Amino acid sequence: MLGIRQTHSILSIGAVLLTVTLSGCFSAVSLNKVVVAYDDAVTDALSKQLLVNIARAEHRQPVHFTGVSNVAATFDFRVSGGMTPALAGVSGKAILPIFGGSVAENPTISIVPIEGEEFAKRLLTPFEENKLMLLLRQGVDIDLLLRLMAAELRIKDKDREVAYRNLPSDKAGYELFRRVVLHLSAIQDQNHLYAEPMVYERTWTVPVESLRTGDLKPLEDEDIEGYDAKTKTYTLKKRIVGRILITNYDPDTLSMEERARLSHEAQDWPPNDLTFDIRPGYPGGEWPIKGDFRLRSFRAILTAIGLSLSEEHEYHVAPDPRTPPVLENPVHTLEILATELPPLDADRSIHTHGKFYFVKSDGPQARWNRLAFQLMYLLYQMTVTEVPRTGAPFITIAK
Repeated sequence: MLGIRQTHSILSIGAVLLTVTLSGCFSAVSLNKVVVAYDDAVTDALSKQLLVNIARAEHRQPVHFTGVSNVAATFDFRVSGGMTPALAGVSGKAILPIFGGSVAENPTISIVPIEGEEFAKRLLTPFEENKLMLLLRQGVDIDLLLRLMAAELRIKDKDREVAYRNLPSDKAGYELFRRVVLHLSAIQDQNHLYAEPMVYERTWTVPVESLRTGDLKPLEDEDIEGYDAKTKTYTLKKRIVGRILITNYDPDTLSMEERARLSHEAQDWPPNDLTFDIRPGYPGGEWPIKGDFRLRSFRAILTAIGLSLSEEHEYHVAPDPRTPPVLENPVHTLEILATELPPLDADRSIHTHGKFYFVKSDGPQARWNRLAFQLMYLLYQMTVTEVPRTGAPFITIAK
């Protein structure tokens, strides 16, 4: 049998080892919980900012956002251990270990208001086509994307371009806009919608006489096809990636000349214009149509959703008879409810302007609504260039 001193030594070593082990486990578990809690808090805060700004847009009030630029938290993990004689048993022989622990948290959160040039860039600048294409390649329904992001549809009529607004009060424009995006969605449902930049090759010749010593070095990005000794010229070729085109056919099947022509047509368009070309002889070609979608800013998206609660009520628009079957055609782009009583089953809600605002999360449009609100969240995040950490007024919250 072990003596009392041996037993005491073993318990002391065991207590130290257990204390160290508990300290590591305790700190890791606590830190994981806090990190997840901060993540949930930031996500919840931004979701509620979206809702409150939709409410402001409904009442034609200024929109405003703040961003969390920095979260710095200091954690102090302490674990103590010791031994004490047992209250029962043979006196002086029974020893019990004592353990204790504590966590001290001291977070500092910097909140920066979005204002000035940052406000203009993030909220007032229209989205460019590459942002929409990035989401489209994630599998987002083009109907949902365009109903949120596009301000109008533009189609050439003879020598002039006619704009059809994505606005319910513009009945003729709104209905044609809805039918066109439904047509594109139906083609997408059949996996026959292409959205690719026009890639073509540009070839030209350069006389040797016009080149000075070292002039060929800057042409390293060009492919030098060859040299013609008779004409004393270099033939150069360059691969050019042009504007994005949405089609119901594979753009690679087009000739190089036609791809170049389409790219040249689009080179003077604003960066927030997105072109589509639906041709006969391919899926959805029963309604051949060509035009552009003009994308809007994030503030314009908020305004459209907000006004749909009051002045601009959306309504059902049936697909064009030439459109293939569509999987979804919801009435609302994003159905927001405003009630005087708090919702019972909403994921998130905000109380402002005397009402509770929340995304309708039940009924046949529940899935669509969740996707639309998630898309708005993503679109807001895609406007972020970099939240400034200095040089702007900010609020620091120290807990």
